[in-house]
Amino acid sequence: MTNAASRRILLAPDKFKGSLGAAQVADALAAGITRAMPGAEVRRVPVADGGDGTVDAFVAAGWERVEIESYGPTLAPVTTSYAVRGRVAVVELAAVSGFAKLPGGHPDPLHATTYGVGDVIGDALDRGARDIVLGLGGSASTDGGAGLLQALGLRILDADGHELPCGGAALARAVRVDRRDLHPGLADATVTLASDVDNPLLGADGAAAIYAPQKGADPAQVTVLEAALANWAAVLGPEWAGKPGAGAAGGTGFGALAALGARMRSGIDLVLDLIDFPSQLADADLVVTGEGSLDTQSLSGKAPIGVCQAARAADVPVVAVAGRVLLTPDQVREAGFRTAYALSDLEPDPARSMANAAALLERIGEKIAGS
Repeated sequence: MTNAASRRILLAPDKFKGSLGAAQVADALAAGITRAMPGAEVRRVPVADGGDGTVDAFVAAGWERVEIESYGPTLAPVTTSYAVRGRVAVVELAAVSGFAKLPGGHPDPLHATTYGVGDVIGDALDRGARDIVLGLGGSASTDGGAGLLQALGLRILDADGHELPCGGAALARAVRVDRRDLHPGLADATVTLASDVDNPLLGADGAAAIYAPQKGADPAQVTVLEAALANWAAVLGPEWAGKPGAGAAGGTGFGALAALGARMRSGIDLVLDLIDFPSQLADADLVVTGEGSLDTQSLSGKAPIGVCQAARAADVPVVAVAGRVLLTPDQVREAGFRTAYALSDLEPDPARSMANAAALLERIGEKIAGS
């Protein structure tokens, strides 16, 4: 390790969900580190895994933010944004069709839609983007990506030839689709899905069974949505329904795979590639990453694990910071971290810990500097 006064520390946290965004986490850690070690060089590279905060991570990395007016999950007007660099556009589903965009926070499990996501993609295509990266996660809908496709010109028709309204429940009446009016920009565009889940569209591990209850669906509504998605799969492309990630974001993965020829990638791996994370590691002495809860779900491909793997590949040690650490010390080490710090060790009360996360992160930053 270099002399403490010249240590180069790279901060690459994800958000602490419900508390602080990734950039705020990095700022708080940086404040604590520089207070304890004024000579340290601290760089901030907030990250995301495709869920909420993904666009912010790219803007922090120097990409341009494009703000537009679009449609939320209930088709109410919303202000949203996406990130662009050259021909690449990064669209975040959560930023337009996510929980935070529900009017009054009231869920609408049968009728919520991804229409706004397709509208945002259409705007990016109109501006010349041809490599579309869609971050999946945090969706408020279970519509199999139908709304996204409708916004891009796909007509979903019932037995009488009438177009279906938006929402998952309506898909029970789908009989055929008409692709003739699909956005012309899609003809020479690529779509890459950034996701950290591998659920199929249907069944016990599918979009309706696993995720619809989190979006306000009761058991009867889950049954309705499962049947509607099964019909939608039969109409659009049953061969795609079982693909890993087809169930991501209420089945949006399925719609994009089946109709747009999209490909699926690990969200954090894709983000790290696009922000050229390896170059950030070139002269780092330590990497600090983290998220709200470091637990067994983290091990399945969440942002801290991706950051850790990239840092370890460059032979840079990594420590993790989280609101709570539910892994054993052995699991922490086996994952590749030198150690893990938890805000809960400083403030056991969860509500106070979340409310005072920035101050607690500063204290942990001081600990990291002194380690």
